[in-house]
Amino acid sequence: MKRLWYGMLSVLLVTSLMPGATAANEQAKPDTDLWSAVKPLETTVTFLNTGAHPDDERSDFLAYLSRGLGVKTASLIANRGEGGQNAIGNELGNGLGIIRSNEMVEAAKVNGVKAYHLSETTSDPIYDFGFSKSPDETLEKWGEDVTYSRLIRFIRTYQPDIVMPSFLNVDSQHGHHRAMNVLSVRAFEDAADPSVFPEQLKDGLEPWQIKKLYLPVGKGDATTSIEIGDYDPIYEMSYPQLGEASRYLHKSQGMGREIPVEPRQTHLQLVASAEDDDSDDLFAGIPYDFNEWADAVKDKKLSGKLADLQKSLDGIVNAYPDRAAILPKSQKALDEARKLAKHVEKSKLDGAVKHDLLHKLQLKEEQLGEVSLLSSDLQTDIDIGSYVLTKGEETEVTVRVTNTGKQKVHHVEATLLSPDDWRHEGPAGLKHLNPGESKTATFKVSVPEDAGYFEPYAEPALQVKLSFKENGVETSNVLDLDNTVSVLPELSVTPDPVNITVNTAEAQNEIPVKVKVKNYKDGAAKATVSLKLPDGWTSVPESAGANFAKRFDEETVGFKLIPPETVQEGEFNVGAVAEMDGETFNTTVQEIKYEHINDSYDLYPSLINGVAFELLKPEGLKVGYIDSGFDQMADSFINAGFDITKLTPEDLANGDLSRYDTIVTGIRATLGREDLLQNNERIKEYVRNGGHFVMQYVTAADPWDADLTPPYRLKIGTPSIEWRVTDEHSEVTMTKPDHPLFNYPNKIGAGDWDNWVQERGLYFPMEWDDRYETFVSMADPGEDPFTGGILMADYGEGTYLYTNLVFYRQVGAQVPGGYRIFANLMSYGAYK
Repeated sequence: MKRLWYGMLSVLLVTSLMPGATAANEQAKPDTDLWSAVKPLETTVTFLNTGAHPDDERSDFLAYLSRGLGVKTASLIANRGEGGQNAIGNELGNGLGIIRSNEMVEAAKVNGVKAYHLSETTSDPIYDFGFSKSPDETLEKWGEDVTYSRLIRFIRTYQPDIVMPSFLNVDSQHGHHRAMNVLSVRAFEDAADPSVFPEQLKDGLEPWQIKKLYLPVGKGDATTSIEIGDYDPIYEMSYPQLGEASRYLHKSQGMGREIPVEPRQTHLQLVASAEDDDSDDLFAGIPYDFNEWADAVKDKKLSGKLADLQKSLDGIVNAYPDRAAILPKSQKALDEARKLAKHVEKSKLDGAVKHDLLHKLQLKEEQLGEVSLLSSDLQTDIDIGSYVLTKGEETEVTVRVTNTGKQKVHHVEATLLSPDDWRHEGPAGLKHLNPGESKTATFKVSVPEDAGYFEPYAEPALQVKLSFKENGVETSNVLDLDNTVSVLPELSVTPDPVNITVNTAEAQNEIPVKVKVKNYKDGAAKATVSLKLPDGWTSVPESAGANFAKRFDEETVGFKLIPPETVQEGEFNVGAVAEMDGETFNTTVQEIKYEHINDSYDLYPSLINGVAFELLKPEGLKVGYIDSGFDQMADSFINAGFDITKLTPEDLANGDLSRYDTIVTGIRATLGREDLLQNNERIKEYVRNGGHFVMQYVTAADPWDADLTPPYRLKIGTPSIEWRVTDEHSEVTMTKPDHPLFNYPNKIGAGDWDNWVQERGLYFPMEWDDRYETFVSMADPGEDPFTGGILMADYGEGTYLYTNLVFYRQVGAQVPGGYRIFANLMSYGAYK
């Protein structure tokens, strides 16, 4: 009946919005916040979608379940996406993981899903180490025991009725995706087995039996097919459109697209069930609401109370959108749910059934609390003196509560929630709020002197609990502040560059280094900035002062690093420090600020990573670099002594390109630089006239015409999952070892392919014109080799080179061979 009722309600709502309805109805906008809160009262079902990376969630289907049916829905993602690429900035690694994690939180709000991760910290073993073709390799690197233990713990805590991994365990899938499929399938039995991770039971958890396990499949393999393409008049879009609206918030991955309202089906295969029911209905055998729970329990008195509760819940839904009518109904239902939980606790129900039913009642209590808050029309504005705090600092949090409704709200109370060792006043009683009335509670907060610094994936440092009492029933909700409250070091110390390359063949006499110091202290500050140098190195000056008038002031100090006369090959570090009031600060605070997510920070040691090796370059080589914004190759080679000019759109359109021996693009330049394709004919003319052009990789989804963009046909491999070499240690054969690419100016040998990181190459070409020469061959274990990692063709008087090898990761990781090989690719413009 519940599912049928929703369809009837949709028809009624559509009718109210059609031409011919009253003017008031035509002007009224749906109360989406209220509907999102009351709709879940119709069902007790819980659903869990598992995946590996942020953006792995099945957004359209989850929107249908959560927004369309009211099913409590969650996405559990393994890692933070640290190994991906960044379409909006140059953050990689942990910085990118922080962005992607916060994007997922915001995306989940759109389609009504709660986002969770197995990875807990920026140094967590469950890390996105890049593409993997094997679930075994994935679990070996993550640590199978820790990954599976966390998954089982989550399932026993969240207690889903239905679990669905996002991907299948098939060869065409990412190894991370496959690993989460393997573990999710295994968890169907293990989460219910008390002998599996029994230590979790000592922590208060209980075994949990998932009712059904589904896999996403094609129509031909489906046991259940569900139409999810319906238009929802409350949200004024279809569920797939809601899904795409959420995916747009995965901006660092370039997600989201415009789609029409049209039929769409989700096809699922039931692979395990604890229910004895042959129906192909998604929820068959699972109590859908408390009416069905009433039928399931063998206790007449309890059955009656469960049916009464569902009647009350339905009454709330039927009262939508009248907030004034909903509030007393919600408070009454909340009281019923609490009393019923006590009754169930004392009942003689089977232990597993009792545990399950108590969990459902707890969820309803949480949902009713949200409904009561919304229907009370209490608007809460929370302000803080500063979202950035330092150890020992005091600040104020102001909570302003306004009654925007038409009914009086009683016994309003605001409580500040903080870590146990933070000091502040207790709850503030605001008493009663008449319609239109506002009251303010102010909390003075003291940060401990030994407070821990900000952790990107930790719970919020400060929240507010708002409580009120209506109809003799108290309800509470925890509210977040508008932005992230962060405890940061008083001084952030950021060296630039973060990587230094010393060419032992032509060591620099001096290396310019800048150190940016930012003041997070509330007030003026004075610091002394210096460098911690390797033996034999000196700096000019030895130290320098930095003065700040107020919080967030910055000052940059310049140094010249002077290497010793002889620099030994190998790695070294240079530390940057600032001293203030007898305390040393040596932490970089990387600020991560984008409009679509809350502010966040990545804290790491203030170090310059140095490496010394022989890097030859032609005399007078001039390189133009089309910076895509997705890599820092140009800066790295500039720091290594190369003459590189970053080309602007004006340069590409009207500049004299012939002054450059070589022009190089950053990775994915056709996506990051629209002007590149706009000036593609100028690039070809540059090559025809004798220039050397080095094109770093694009993806198959990036703008690229296989027949028109390059001088000769060159098609990027699809599906991309099949066109990559993920083993960074895979053997590389230089098929033309005597070619100048491997001999000028650097003699490239087998050792230059050692110590690569993350992968060899990705998005290998799948087709190319015979006029391209090939130079390398490589393969993942057990696979046929790819030969298109470096392709070069004569074109007119010049040469066009395309490479999909991940040089930007090698240069970023200070791998000498990556520098040397790419230096040769650029230097061919001077050799010809």
